[in-house]
Amino acid sequence: PHRGFFNGTSLFLRVHGQEDQPHRLELPKQCFPKDWKLATGLPAHRIDAKGFGLYETIDYDELVDAPAELGPFWDARFDVRGVPHRLVISGAAAGFDGERLVADITRICETQIRMWHGRAAPPHSDYTFLLHVVDKGYGGLEHRNSTALLASRADLPRVGDERRSDAYITLLSLISHEYFHTWNVKRLRPRALVRLDYSRAQDTRMLWFAEGFTAYYDELMLRRAGLIDDAAYLRLLGKTWNALLQTPGRRVQSVEQAGADAWIKHYRPDEGTSNLTVSYYTKGALVALCLDLRLRAAGSSLDLVMRWLWKHCAASGMERTDLTRAVRACAALELDAELDAWVAGTDELPVETLLREHGVDIRHESASLAQRLGLRMNEARPLVINVVSAGSAAQAAGLSPHDELMAVEVGGLTWQLGRLDDLAVYASQQLDAASGLESAAGARSTTLRLWVARDRRVLAIDLPTPLPRSLIQRLSVYDTGTVHRWLNGN
Repeated sequence: PHRGFFNGTSLFLRVHGQEDQPHRLELPKQCFPKDWKLATGLPAHRIDAKGFGLYETIDYDELVDAPAELGPFWDARFDVRGVPHRLVISGAAAGFDGERLVADITRICETQIRMWHGRAAPPHSDYTFLLHVVDKGYGGLEHRNSTALLASRADLPRVGDERRSDAYITLLSLISHEYFHTWNVKRLRPRALVRLDYSRAQDTRMLWFAEGFTAYYDELMLRRAGLIDDAAYLRLLGKTWNALLQTPGRRVQSVEQAGADAWIKHYRPDEGTSNLTVSYYTKGALVALCLDLRLRAAGSSLDLVMRWLWKHCAASGMERTDLTRAVRACAALELDAELDAWVAGTDELPVETLLREHGVDIRHESASLAQRLGLRMNEARPLVINVVSAGSAAQAAGLSPHDELMAVEVGGLTWQLGRLDDLAVYASQQLDAASGLESAAGARSTTLRLWVARDRRVLAIDLPTPLPRSLIQRLSVYDTGTVHRWLNGN
Protein backbone atom coordinates (compact mmCIF):
# COMPACT_ATOMS: atom_id res chain seq x y z
CA PRO A 1 0.00 0.00 0.00
CA HIS A 2 2.96 2.37 0.39
CA ARG A 3 5.11 1.84 -2.70
CA GLY A 4 5.19 0.37 -6.18
CA PHE A 5 8.17 -0.67 -8.27
CA PHE A 6 8.69 -2.79 -11.36
CA ASN A 7 11.35 -3.98 -13.77
CA GLY A 8 9.98 -4.48 -17.26
CA THR A 9 11.82 -7.77 -17.80
CA SER A 10 9.87 -9.24 -14.89
CA LEU A 11 6.48 -7.90 -15.95
CA PHE A 12 6.01 -7.48 -19.70
CA LEU A 13 5.57 -10.51 -21.90
CA ARG A 14 7.68 -10.61 -25.04
CA VAL A 15 5.83 -11.26 -28.31
CA HIS A 16 8.12 -13.42 -30.42
CA GLY A 17 8.86 -11.88 -33.79
CA GLN A 18 7.61 -8.42 -32.76
CA GLU A 19 10.45 -7.32 -30.48
CA ASP A 20 11.48 -4.58 -32.94
CA GLN A 21 8.01 -3.04 -33.15
CA PRO A 22 7.02 0.08 -31.13
CA HIS A 23 5.51 -0.74 -27.74
CA ARG A 24 3.06 1.26 -25.62
CA LEU A 25 2.49 1.11 -21.90
CA GLU A 26 -0.49 2.71 -20.18
CA LEU A 27 -0.45 3.43 -16.45
CA PRO A 28 -3.81 5.10 -15.66
CA LYS A 29 -3.84 7.35 -12.59
CA GLN A 30 -7.21 5.96 -11.45
CA CYS A 31 -5.51 2.61 -10.76
CA PHE A 32 -3.29 4.09 -8.04
CA PRO A 33 -3.72 6.02 -4.75
CA LYS A 34 -4.33 9.74 -5.18
CA ASP A 35 -1.12 10.85 -3.47
CA TRP A 36 1.12 8.65 -5.63
CA LYS A 37 3.49 9.80 -8.35
CA LEU A 38 5.33 7.84 -11.03
CA ALA A 39 8.97 8.17 -12.10
CA THR A 40 10.61 6.25 -14.94
CA GLY A 41 13.06 6.66 -17.78
CA LEU A 42 10.45 5.49 -20.30
CA PRO A 43 9.75 7.97 -23.12
CA ALA A 44 6.50 9.79 -22.34
CA HIS A 45 3.81 9.89 -25.03
CA ARG A 46 1.00 11.54 -23.10
CA ILE A 47 1.25 11.80 -19.29
CA ASP A 48 -0.07 14.05 -16.53
CA ALA A 49 1.88 16.12 -14.01
CA LYS A 50 2.31 13.11 -11.71
CA GLY A 51 3.69 10.88 -14.46
CA PHE A 52 0.63 8.73 -15.12
CA GLY A 53 -0.63 8.10 -18.62
CA LEU A 54 0.82 6.68 -21.84
CA TYR A 55 4.44 5.79 -22.61
CA GLU A 56 5.80 4.67 -25.97
CA THR A 57 9.11 2.97 -26.81
CA ILE A 58 10.78 2.19 -30.11
CA ASP A 59 11.05 -1.52 -29.34
CA TYR A 60 10.82 -4.18 -26.64
CA ASP A 61 14.42 -3.63 -25.49
CA GLU A 62 13.68 -0.01 -24.63
CA LEU A 63 10.43 -0.97 -22.90
CA VAL A 64 12.07 -3.35 -20.45
CA ASP A 65 15.18 -1.23 -19.88
CA ALA A 66 13.46 1.41 -17.76
CA PRO A 67 12.22 0.48 -14.26
CA ALA A 68 9.51 2.56 -12.60
CA GLU A 69 9.05 3.87 -9.07
CA LEU A 70 5.53 4.64 -7.80
CA GLY A 71 4.39 6.20 -4.55
CA PRO A 72 4.50 9.44 -2.52
CA PHE A 73 8.26 9.72 -3.01
CA TRP A 74 10.60 12.73 -2.66
CA ASP A 75 12.03 13.97 -5.94
CA ALA A 76 14.09 16.77 -7.39
CA ARG A 77 14.92 17.85 -10.93
CA PHE A 78 18.19 19.40 -12.08
CA ASP A 79 20.05 20.01 -15.33
CA VAL A 80 23.56 18.91 -16.26
CA ARG A 81 24.91 20.37 -19.50
CA GLY A 82 21.34 21.21 -20.46
CA VAL A 83 20.22 17.59 -19.98
CA PRO A 84 17.31 17.16 -17.53
CA HIS A 85 18.07 14.81 -14.61
CA ARG A 86 15.76 13.63 -11.87
CA LEU A 87 16.50 12.17 -8.42
CA VAL A 88 13.74 10.12 -6.78
CA ILE A 89 14.07 8.87 -3.20
CA SER A 90 11.59 6.50 -1.59
CA GLY A 91 11.62 5.13 1.95
CA ALA A 92 13.62 7.99 3.47
CA ALA A 93 13.08 9.35 6.97
CA ALA A 94 12.72 13.08 7.50
CA GLY A 95 15.84 15.17 7.92
CA PHE A 96 17.99 14.00 5.05
CA ASP A 97 19.72 16.71 3.02
CA GLY A 98 18.29 16.34 -0.47
CA GLU A 99 19.71 19.65 -1.66
CA ARG A 100 23.23 18.58 -0.80
CA LEU A 101 22.78 15.18 -2.43
CA VAL A 102 21.54 16.81 -5.64
CA ALA A 103 24.52 19.18 -5.65
CA ASP A 104 27.00 16.33 -5.23
CA ILE A 105 25.31 14.16 -7.88
CA THR A 106 25.41 17.12 -10.28
CA ARG A 107 29.18 17.35 -9.81
CA ILE A 108 29.55 13.62 -10.48
CA CYS A 109 27.48 13.79 -13.67
CA GLU A 110 29.32 16.87 -14.94
CA THR A 111 32.70 15.26 -14.28
CA GLN A 112 31.79 12.08 -16.13
CA ILE A 113 30.33 13.87 -19.13
CA ARG A 114 33.48 15.99 -19.35
CA MET A 115 35.69 12.90 -19.21
CA TRP A 116 33.83 11.20 -22.07
CA HIS A 117 32.92 14.18 -24.26
CA GLY A 118 34.83 17.29 -23.24
CA ARG A 119 32.45 20.14 -24.02
CA ALA A 120 30.17 18.07 -26.27
CA ALA A 121 26.73 16.77 -25.27
CA PRO A 122 26.22 13.30 -23.73
CA PRO A 123 24.36 10.51 -25.56
CA HIS A 124 21.28 10.60 -23.31
CA SER A 125 18.58 13.26 -23.51
CA ASP A 126 17.41 12.72 -19.91
CA TYR A 127 18.34 10.63 -16.87
CA THR A 128 16.51 9.37 -13.77
CA PHE A 129 18.02 8.14 -10.50
CA LEU A 130 15.60 5.89 -8.61
CA LEU A 131 16.93 5.50 -5.05
CA HIS A 132 15.08 3.31 -2.56
CA VAL A 133 16.42 3.44 1.01
CA VAL A 134 15.87 0.76 3.64
CA ASP A 135 17.27 -0.04 7.09
CA LYS A 136 20.19 -1.99 5.60
CA GLY A 137 20.81 -2.44 1.91
CA TYR A 138 23.17 -1.77 -0.95
CA GLY A 139 23.13 -2.28 -4.71
CA GLY A 140 22.30 -0.87 -8.08
CA LEU A 141 21.49 -1.74 -11.66
CA GLU A 142 22.24 0.35 -14.70
CA HIS A 143 19.68 1.13 -17.42
CA ARG A 144 19.75 3.07 -20.66
CA ASN A 145 18.81 6.44 -19.18
CA SER A 146 18.15 5.56 -15.53
CA THR A 147 19.35 3.49 -12.63
CA ALA A 148 17.64 1.63 -9.79
CA LEU A 149 19.59 2.04 -6.54
CA LEU A 150 19.28 0.53 -3.07
CA ALA A 151 20.98 2.03 0.01
CA SER A 152 20.66 2.31 3.77
CA ARG A 153 18.85 5.27 5.29
CA ALA A 154 21.94 6.02 7.35
CA ASP A 155 23.91 6.56 4.12
CA LEU A 156 21.96 9.71 3.25
CA PRO A 157 23.46 13.08 4.21
CA ARG A 158 21.71 14.81 7.10
CA VAL A 159 20.66 18.45 7.29
CA GLY A 160 23.18 20.39 9.38
CA ASP A 161 25.92 17.75 9.09
CA GLU A 162 28.52 18.93 6.59
CA ARG A 163 30.80 15.91 6.99
CA ARG A 164 31.12 13.41 4.17
CA SER A 165 30.93 10.22 6.19
CA ASP A 166 32.30 6.92 4.90
CA ALA A 167 28.72 5.73 4.45
CA TYR A 168 27.82 8.77 2.37
CA ILE A 169 30.96 8.35 0.23
CA THR A 170 29.89 4.73 -0.35
CA LEU A 171 26.51 5.97 -1.58
CA LEU A 172 28.13 8.54 -3.89
CA SER A 173 30.44 5.81 -5.25
CA LEU A 174 27.42 3.65 -6.04
CA ILE A 175 25.72 6.53 -7.83
CA SER A 176 28.93 7.29 -9.73
CA HIS A 177 29.30 3.63 -10.71
CA GLU A 178 25.81 3.30 -12.17
CA TYR A 179 25.99 6.64 -13.98
CA PHE A 180 29.32 5.62 -15.57
CA HIS A 181 27.48 2.60 -16.98
CA THR A 182 25.54 5.05 -19.16
CA TRP A 183 28.61 4.82 -21.39
CA ASN A 184 30.49 1.69 -20.36
CA VAL A 185 27.97 -1.20 -20.71
CA LYS A 186 24.77 0.47 -21.87
CA ARG A 187 26.39 1.75 -25.07
CA LEU A 188 30.03 0.64 -25.11
CA ARG A 189 29.41 -3.01 -24.36
CA PRO A 190 30.92 -6.46 -24.83
CA ARG A 191 30.07 -7.78 -28.28
CA ALA A 192 28.10 -10.69 -26.80
CA LEU A 193 25.72 -8.17 -25.18
CA VAL A 194 25.03 -5.98 -28.21
CA ARG A 195 21.91 -7.96 -29.15
CA LEU A 196 20.30 -9.56 -26.12
CA ASP A 197 18.72 -12.99 -26.21
CA TYR A 198 16.20 -13.06 -23.34
CA SER A 199 15.80 -16.85 -23.59
CA ARG A 200 19.28 -17.75 -22.27
CA ALA A 201 22.30 -16.57 -20.30
CA GLN A 202 24.54 -14.23 -22.26
CA ASP A 203 28.03 -15.67 -22.43
CA THR A 204 30.80 -13.10 -22.07
CA ARG A 205 34.32 -13.05 -20.67
CA MET A 206 34.42 -9.25 -20.61
CA LEU A 207 32.80 -8.45 -17.25
CA TRP A 208 36.25 -7.55 -15.86
CA PHE A 209 36.08 -4.64 -18.31
CA ALA A 210 32.36 -3.86 -18.15
CA GLU A 211 32.13 -3.90 -14.35
CA GLY A 212 35.78 -3.79 -13.29
CA PHE A 213 36.79 -0.71 -15.28
CA THR A 214 33.57 0.98 -14.14
CA ALA A 215 34.51 0.12 -10.54
CA TYR A 216 37.90 1.78 -11.09
CA TYR A 217 36.32 4.98 -12.34
CA ASP A 218 33.48 5.26 -9.81
CA GLU A 219 35.72 6.42 -6.93
CA LEU A 220 38.18 8.19 -9.24
CA MET A 221 35.30 10.35 -10.46
CA LEU A 222 34.54 11.37 -6.87
CA ARG A 223 38.13 12.61 -6.61
CA ARG A 224 37.96 14.48 -9.90
CA ALA A 225 34.64 16.03 -8.87
CA GLY A 226 36.29 17.36 -5.70
CA LEU A 227 34.08 15.29 -3.39
CA ILE A 228 37.07 13.55 -1.79
CA ASP A 229 40.76 14.49 -1.60
CA ASP A 230 43.88 12.57 -2.65
CA ALA A 231 44.32 10.88 0.72
CA ALA A 232 40.69 9.76 0.88
CA TYR A 233 40.89 8.34 -2.63
CA LEU A 234 44.05 6.40 -1.80
CA ARG A 235 42.38 4.97 1.31
CA LEU A 236 39.53 3.70 -0.88
CA LEU A 237 42.03 2.28 -3.36
CA GLY A 238 43.84 0.55 -0.51
CA LYS A 239 40.57 -1.00 0.62
CA THR A 240 40.03 -2.42 -2.87
CA TRP A 241 43.56 -3.79 -3.00
CA ASN A 242 43.24 -5.33 0.46
CA ALA A 243 40.01 -7.04 -0.59
CA LEU A 244 41.84 -8.74 -3.45
CA LEU A 245 44.82 -9.73 -1.29
CA GLN A 246 42.46 -11.32 1.23
CA THR A 247 40.85 -13.49 -1.47
CA PRO A 248 42.82 -16.75 -1.91
CA GLY A 249 40.69 -17.50 -4.98
CA ARG A 250 42.69 -14.90 -6.91
CA ARG A 251 45.40 -17.59 -7.27
CA VAL A 252 42.85 -20.13 -8.52
CA GLN A 253 40.51 -18.33 -10.92
CA SER A 254 41.35 -15.70 -13.54
CA VAL A 255 39.28 -12.54 -13.63
CA GLU A 256 38.24 -13.42 -17.19
CA GLN A 257 36.88 -16.79 -16.02
CA ALA A 258 35.12 -15.07 -13.12
CA GLY A 259 33.03 -13.13 -15.63
CA ALA A 260 32.24 -16.28 -17.61
CA ASP A 261 31.05 -17.96 -14.40
CA ALA A 262 29.01 -14.99 -13.18
CA TRP A 263 25.69 -16.57 -14.13
CA ILE A 264 26.25 -19.57 -11.88
CA LYS A 265 28.63 -18.41 -9.13
CA HIS A 266 28.91 -14.67 -8.47
CA TYR A 267 25.44 -14.15 -6.98
CA ARG A 268 25.37 -17.51 -5.17
CA PRO A 269 28.30 -17.23 -2.75
CA ASP A 270 28.99 -19.85 -0.09
CA GLU A 271 31.74 -20.53 2.45
CA GLY A 272 34.14 -21.65 -0.29
CA THR A 273 33.65 -18.73 -2.66
CA SER A 274 36.61 -16.60 -1.55
CA ASN A 275 38.93 -19.63 -1.75
CA LEU A 276 37.95 -20.59 -5.29
CA THR A 277 36.87 -17.43 -7.11
CA VAL A 278 37.83 -13.81 -7.61
CA SER A 279 35.58 -10.77 -8.01
CA TYR A 280 35.60 -9.31 -11.51
CA TYR A 281 34.62 -6.00 -9.88
CA THR A 282 37.60 -5.90 -7.52
CA LYS A 283 40.33 -7.41 -9.65
CA GLY A 284 38.91 -5.76 -12.78
CA ALA A 285 39.24 -2.37 -11.09
CA LEU A 286 42.88 -3.09 -10.25
CA VAL A 287 43.55 -4.25 -13.83
CA ALA A 288 42.20 -0.85 -14.92
CA LEU A 289 44.46 0.88 -12.39
CA CYS A 290 47.54 -1.00 -13.64
CA LEU A 291 46.68 -0.22 -17.25
CA ASP A 292 46.08 3.46 -16.48
CA LEU A 293 49.41 3.80 -14.69
CA ARG A 294 51.29 1.99 -17.49
CA LEU A 295 49.68 4.34 -20.01
CA ARG A 296 50.44 7.45 -17.95
CA ALA A 297 54.08 6.43 -17.70
CA ALA A 298 54.07 6.50 -21.54
CA GLY A 299 52.43 9.93 -21.71
CA SER A 300 48.92 8.62 -22.41
CA SER A 301 46.01 7.58 -20.14
CA LEU A 302 43.12 5.20 -19.75
CA ASP A 303 40.79 8.17 -20.38
CA LEU A 304 42.13 8.41 -23.93
CA VAL A 305 41.73 4.67 -24.43
CA MET A 306 38.14 4.73 -23.21
CA ARG A 307 37.30 7.58 -25.55
CA TRP A 308 38.95 5.70 -28.46
CA LEU A 309 36.81 2.65 -27.68
CA TRP A 310 33.72 4.86 -27.45
CA LYS A 311 34.40 6.24 -30.91
CA HIS A 312 35.30 2.96 -32.60
CA CYS A 313 33.36 0.24 -30.74
CA ALA A 314 30.18 1.71 -29.23
CA ALA A 315 28.10 0.66 -32.24
CA SER A 316 29.57 -2.79 -32.87
CA GLY A 317 30.58 -3.96 -29.39
CA MET A 318 34.08 -4.78 -28.21
CA GLU A 319 36.40 -7.64 -27.28
CA ARG A 320 39.74 -7.71 -25.49
CA THR A 321 41.55 -7.34 -28.82
CA ASP A 322 39.84 -3.97 -29.25
CA LEU A 323 41.32 -2.82 -25.96
CA THR A 324 44.84 -3.71 -27.08
CA ARG A 325 44.19 -1.94 -30.40
CA ALA A 326 43.13 1.15 -28.47
CA VAL A 327 46.30 0.99 -26.36
CA ARG A 328 48.45 0.85 -29.48
CA ALA A 329 46.54 3.74 -31.04
CA CYS A 330 46.68 5.98 -27.95
CA ALA A 331 50.11 5.17 -26.56
CA ALA A 332 52.03 3.16 -29.17
CA LEU A 333 52.44 0.42 -26.55
CA GLU A 334 52.32 -3.34 -27.07
CA LEU A 335 50.65 -4.55 -23.90
CA ASP A 336 49.01 -7.69 -25.29
CA ALA A 337 51.15 -10.05 -23.20
CA GLU A 338 50.73 -8.02 -20.01
CA LEU A 339 46.97 -7.73 -20.39
CA ASP A 340 46.74 -11.44 -21.11
CA ALA A 341 48.65 -12.19 -17.92
CA TRP A 342 46.52 -9.80 -15.84
CA VAL A 343 43.18 -10.94 -17.27
CA ALA A 344 43.63 -14.62 -18.15
CA GLY A 345 46.27 -15.48 -15.53
CA THR A 346 46.35 -15.83 -11.76
CA ASP A 347 49.68 -14.21 -10.88
CA GLU A 348 49.75 -11.11 -8.69
CA LEU A 349 49.11 -7.77 -10.39
CA PRO A 350 52.02 -5.25 -10.34
CA VAL A 351 49.99 -2.83 -8.21
CA GLU A 352 52.73 -1.96 -5.74
CA THR A 353 55.44 -1.40 -8.37
CA LEU A 354 53.24 0.85 -10.51
CA LEU A 355 51.93 2.88 -7.58
CA ARG A 356 55.45 3.54 -6.30
CA GLU A 357 56.43 4.74 -9.77
CA HIS A 358 53.59 7.28 -9.58
CA GLY A 359 54.44 8.76 -6.19
CA VAL A 360 52.54 6.53 -3.78
CA ASP A 361 54.31 5.10 -0.75
CA ILE A 362 53.10 1.63 0.31
CA ARG A 363 53.26 1.06 4.05
CA HIS A 364 52.78 -2.46 5.39
CA GLU A 365 50.86 -3.03 8.60
CA SER A 366 50.10 -6.10 10.68
CA ALA A 367 46.82 -7.71 9.81
CA SER A 368 43.90 -8.05 12.21
CA LEU A 369 43.63 -11.19 14.32
CA ALA A 370 40.91 -12.57 12.03
CA GLN A 371 43.11 -12.02 8.97
CA ARG A 372 46.13 -13.62 10.65
CA LEU A 373 44.03 -16.65 11.53
CA GLY A 374 42.42 -16.70 8.08
CA LEU A 375 38.86 -16.41 9.37
CA ARG A 376 35.76 -14.46 8.53
CA MET A 377 33.44 -14.45 11.49
CA ASN A 378 29.91 -13.81 12.57
CA GLU A 379 30.78 -11.67 15.57
CA ALA A 380 27.31 -11.97 17.07
CA ARG A 381 26.60 -14.54 19.74
CA PRO A 382 27.23 -17.38 19.18
CA LEU A 383 30.71 -16.79 17.71
CA VAL A 384 30.43 -18.72 14.44
CA ILE A 385 32.98 -19.07 11.64
CA ASN A 386 31.69 -18.09 8.20
CA VAL A 387 34.81 -18.66 6.07
CA VAL A 388 38.15 -20.39 6.57
CA SER A 389 40.73 -19.10 4.07
CA ALA A 390 42.78 -21.58 2.08
CA GLY A 391 46.37 -21.90 3.29
CA SER A 392 45.64 -20.19 6.60
CA ALA A 393 46.55 -21.09 10.18
CA ALA A 394 42.88 -21.84 10.87
CA GLN A 395 42.68 -24.29 7.98
CA ALA A 396 45.91 -25.98 9.09
CA ALA A 397 44.45 -26.43 12.58
CA GLY A 398 41.31 -28.06 11.18
CA LEU A 399 38.75 -25.32 11.84
CA SER A 400 35.75 -25.36 9.52
CA PRO A 401 32.94 -23.02 8.43
CA HIS A 402 29.97 -23.15 10.83
CA ASP A 403 32.19 -24.06 13.82
CA GLU A 404 31.27 -22.13 16.97
CA LEU A 405 34.27 -20.86 18.93
CA MET A 406 33.46 -21.47 22.60
CA ALA A 407 36.63 -21.21 24.70
CA VAL A 408 40.44 -21.15 24.72
CA GLU A 409 42.67 -23.13 27.07
CA VAL A 410 45.80 -21.26 28.22
CA GLY A 411 48.20 -22.25 31.01
CA GLY A 412 45.81 -24.75 32.57
CA LEU A 413 42.87 -22.30 32.58
CA THR A 414 39.94 -22.34 30.16
CA TRP A 415 38.42 -18.98 29.14
CA GLN A 416 35.07 -18.47 27.45
CA LEU A 417 35.22 -16.47 24.20
CA GLY A 418 32.70 -13.67 23.74
CA ARG A 419 34.37 -12.34 20.60
CA LEU A 420 37.33 -13.33 18.47
CA ASP A 421 39.61 -10.63 19.88
CA ASP A 422 39.27 -12.26 23.31
CA LEU A 423 41.95 -14.66 22.06
CA ALA A 424 44.42 -11.77 22.17
CA VAL A 425 43.31 -10.90 25.71
CA TYR A 426 43.95 -14.40 27.07
CA ALA A 427 46.77 -15.60 24.82
CA SER A 428 48.55 -12.64 23.23
CA GLN A 429 52.02 -13.96 24.13
CA GLN A 430 51.34 -17.35 22.56
CA LEU A 431 49.86 -15.78 19.44
CA ASP A 432 52.82 -13.46 18.92
CA ALA A 433 55.84 -15.10 20.58
CA ALA A 434 58.70 -16.14 18.35
CA SER A 435 59.07 -19.55 20.03
CA GLY A 436 56.26 -20.05 22.52
CA LEU A 437 56.29 -19.81 26.34
CA GLU A 438 57.69 -21.97 29.11
CA SER A 439 54.93 -24.05 30.69
CA ALA A 440 54.79 -24.86 34.41
CA ALA A 441 56.52 -28.20 33.76
CA GLY A 442 59.36 -26.51 31.90
CA ALA A 443 58.34 -27.66 28.41
CA ARG A 444 57.95 -25.15 25.62
CA SER A 445 54.32 -24.55 24.55
CA THR A 446 53.73 -24.00 20.82
CA THR A 447 49.96 -24.53 20.57
CA LEU A 448 46.74 -23.11 21.89
CA ARG A 449 43.78 -25.36 22.49
CA LEU A 450 40.45 -24.05 21.20
CA TRP A 451 37.15 -25.60 22.23
CA VAL A 452 34.62 -25.49 19.42
CA ALA A 453 31.10 -26.81 18.81
CA ARG A 454 30.60 -28.58 15.48
CA ASP A 455 27.18 -30.02 14.73
CA ARG A 456 26.59 -29.91 18.53
CA ARG A 457 29.70 -31.96 19.27
CA VAL A 458 32.30 -30.22 21.45
CA LEU A 459 35.79 -30.66 20.01
CA ALA A 460 39.31 -29.67 21.03
CA ILE A 461 41.28 -28.00 18.22
CA ASP A 462 44.99 -27.32 18.69
CA LEU A 463 46.02 -24.05 17.04
CA PRO A 464 49.76 -23.83 16.22
CA THR A 465 51.40 -20.61 17.40
CA PRO A 466 52.79 -18.07 16.82
CA LEU A 467 50.43 -16.88 14.12
CA PRO A 468 51.81 -15.57 10.83
CA ARG A 469 51.94 -11.80 10.64
CA SER A 470 50.30 -11.57 7.24
CA LEU A 471 50.35 -8.09 5.77
CA ILE A 472 47.73 -5.66 4.62
CA GLN A 473 48.48 -2.45 2.78
CA ARG A 474 48.14 1.18 3.71
CA LEU A 475 48.69 3.77 1.00
CA SER A 476 50.05 7.22 1.73
CA VAL A 477 51.17 10.02 -0.57
CA TYR A 478 54.75 11.25 -0.56
CA ASP A 479 54.81 13.08 -3.92
CA THR A 480 51.59 15.07 -3.92
CA GLY A 481 52.27 16.81 -7.22
CA THR A 482 52.61 13.60 -9.24
CA VAL A 483 49.67 11.90 -7.57
CA HIS A 484 47.53 14.99 -7.95
CA ARG A 485 48.08 15.07 -11.71
CA TRP A 486 47.16 11.40 -12.05
CA LEU A 487 44.01 11.63 -9.92
CA ASN A 488 42.79 14.73 -11.72
CA GLY A 489 43.23 13.17 -15.14
CA ASN A 490 45.90 15.62 -16.30
